[in-house]
Amino acid sequence: MMKLQQHNTVIIAEVGDITKQAVEGIVNAANSQLAGGGGVDGTIHNQGGPLIMRELDVIRRERGGCPTGEAVITTGGQLKARYVIHTVGPIYSGRDDDAELLAACYHSSLKLAQAYNLKSLAFPSISTGTYRYPIEQAAPIAIDTVLTSLSDYDFTEIRFVLFSRRDYEIYKTILTQERAGLIVIQPD
Repeated sequence: MMKLQQHNTVIIAEVGDITKQAVEGIVNAANSQLAGGGGVDGTIHNQGGPLIMRELDVIRRERGGCPTGEAVITTGGQLKARYVIHTVGPIYSGRDDDAELLAACYHSSLKLAQAYNLKSLAFPSISTGTYRYPIEQAAPIAIDTVLTSLSDYDFTEIRFVLFSRRDYEIYKTILTQERAGLIVIQPD
């Protein structure tokens, strides 16, 4: 685990299970139908129980789903987190708009968390699993979007919860590169 600080926000990068995080909200890498799936999405639904899907059913009936880059929120069901923010990442195509859509996922999630007055939030590495976004390209987008947004939002803690040690090492490398206002308080 690595711990850093920017402004009044502690930023943590670690390998772990996002469903076990003791934060107010976790972010789910959802599909546009909000219908559940594999990977992070499947784990969140399995651990959180049926209440999350029932709430997503209501959202789906009202909105028809969730477009790529946007986010919706439900309670956390049986998870430690009170809320789950479901965001739809881009399926990697190599086009220029992939990066914009991925950044929009992080920004939409932060904005929704702030609207619900959440102070701590955990992110997976969105779109880098089933949607095949190369993590070497996705990680800088995730980190830079979150760090840039911290001046606009009031969070005490942001976590990047990574699936593998390899993913963690990529995030760690990017986080330890010189970034304005980012201080390492607990190196790995």
